[in-house]
Amino acid sequence: MSGHDLQFDRACGALIGMAIGDAMGMPSQTLPRTDIIRLYGRITTFVDPFPDHPVSHGLKAAQVTDDTEQAFLLAERLIADQGALDETRWAQDLLGWEADVRERGLRDLLGPSSKAALDGIMAGKPASETGRNGTTNGAAMRISPVGIACPINPMSGLLDAVELACRMTHNTGEAIAGAAAVAAVVSCGIEGLAFDAAIEPALQAAAIGQKRGFPVGEQEMAQRISAALAAADTGLSAEALADGIGTSVASHESVAAAFGVVRLAGCDPWEAAKIAANIGDDTDTIGAIAGAMAGACVGQSGIAPNAVKTVLDANDLPLEKIASGLLRLRSNSEKRFADNTRVER
Repeated sequence: MSGHDLQFDRACGALIGMAIGDAMGMPSQTLPRTDIIRLYGRITTFVDPFPDHPVSHGLKAAQVTDDTEQAFLLAERLIADQGALDETRWAQDLLGWEADVRERGLRDLLGPSSKAALDGIMAGKPASETGRNGTTNGAAMRISPVGIACPINPMSGLLDAVELACRMTHNTGEAIAGAAAVAAVVSCGIEGLAFDAAIEPALQAAAIGQKRGFPVGEQEMAQRISAALAAADTGLSAEALADGIGTSVASHESVAAAFGVVRLAGCDPWEAAKIAANIGDDTDTIGAIAGAMAGACVGQSGIAPNAVKTVLDANDLPLEKIASGLLRLRSNSEKRFADNTRVER
């Protein structure tokens, strides 16, 4: 596989892996494990949500939620802005997305951090202030397009892009660190690295990202991720991982848990999706984050074909168009870095 073909396969893998993990976790999101077992048994494939689900009501088996839809929305904004994210337009995109969700009669609306931040934007607050309390996983769940669009080196460039994508809604050390770790794994995957080889850059990105934004929330995201990986390495069950790390919407729980899920799954996106769907609480977001990282590290060619087809058939996802557009941004960034390096020499 040529370098370009590999990057395209990995970019498509990140996007469809995210969608698969999201869709698998859709029917069980917000539910404790006891309720998942009572209502579904063990989820091993795409299923409809139970009637009148508090969040997923109106969705059908294999349909995605806000995680994937907002990630594709961010990707489209990055491509339209040629990589220089316009926060005003991004705010309008998110508000327009929520209005569309309401029109579709769905309940999966903006998360608490994003909603509070956008209310602030509408009230005239600057984007640098609206996300100062956002510690939830809304930034990490939709960050994978930044990892596709930005090379891992120089890391400062990747982190600048992550911070800008987070700032309006999740301008805290916890959220930026979590999103930076996920974006770093995705970016490394696009370069052809395996998941294990991407861990060190991810932890470095989390440690540096922790220093950005407001010092709110968990102060040691890199350690939280390391702890989840170490726990997974002991061979414990997914249930024990969930109990030890947590699976809530807080970044320090769900982002760390997603890393542990990828390790437990042996970086198989389909296995990661199944683990996440049964892990409890924020299952769709943990699945989306884990799927994006695993998919980036094995490519679409490494994902169960039936799962890919089922999700693409159930959703309107311009997979190849978005992957190509993000890779053009990545190529332009690499060229600028090479040109700047030559000038410095």
